[in-house]
Amino acid sequence: MKKISQYIILVVIVLFGTFYLYTKWSAAGEGDTAPDFEASLVDGTPFKLSDLQGNYVLLDFWGSWCAPCIKESPKLVALHKKYAEDLTIVSIALEKDSESWKKVVSKFGYTWKHQIVDQNRFVMLSDIARKYGVSEIPAKFLISPEGNLIGSYSFKQIDSLLTKVSFNQ
Repeated sequence: MKKISQYIILVVIVLFGTFYLYTKWSAAGEGDTAPDFEASLVDGTPFKLSDLQGNYVLLDFWGSWCAPCIKESPKLVALHKKYAEDLTIVSIALEKDSESWKKVVSKFGYTWKHQIVDQNRFVMLSDIARKYGVSEIPAKFLISPEGNLIGSYSFKQIDSLLTKVSFNQ
C-alpha cells in the first residue's frame, strides 16, 4: 500500500510539472502579439481583447482568495486613477465561485468597466490565464496600443514605463 501511494504522489508531481512547463513554454512572450480572447464582463457585456487595440492595456490576473492580490489592490486602484485616460485595465478574477470577488471589488473601488470573472474549479486552469503563462497570481501584463505584449511588470515598473510615454502626441 505504501508503494502505491508513493507511486500516485510521483505521478501527480510529474503531471503538475509537465503542466507547469507546458503552460510556460506555450504562452506568448515579450514582443509577441498578445493572445486574443473573448469573455463576458461582469455586467454581461461581451468582451474581446483585440477590440482595445489603440490603447495601452493592463491585464491583471488576481483572485479574491489571494492575499498578495488583495494587498496590491490599492496600488491597482491608484494606477487606474493616475492613468484613467491613457490605460485600460482589464482585471481577470480567477475564482472557484461567482460571488467571492464582489467583496474585494466593492471594498477597494474597482470602478473600471473591463472586469471579468473566470470561474473554474481549478482556478489556475483558466483558459485565459494559460494563454499568458500565468502559474501564480497576482500577475500583470502590459500590452502596447499595437496589441503586442510588452511584458509582465510590477506596479512600479508599469508606472515608470507609462510616465516615459508621451500620451499627448
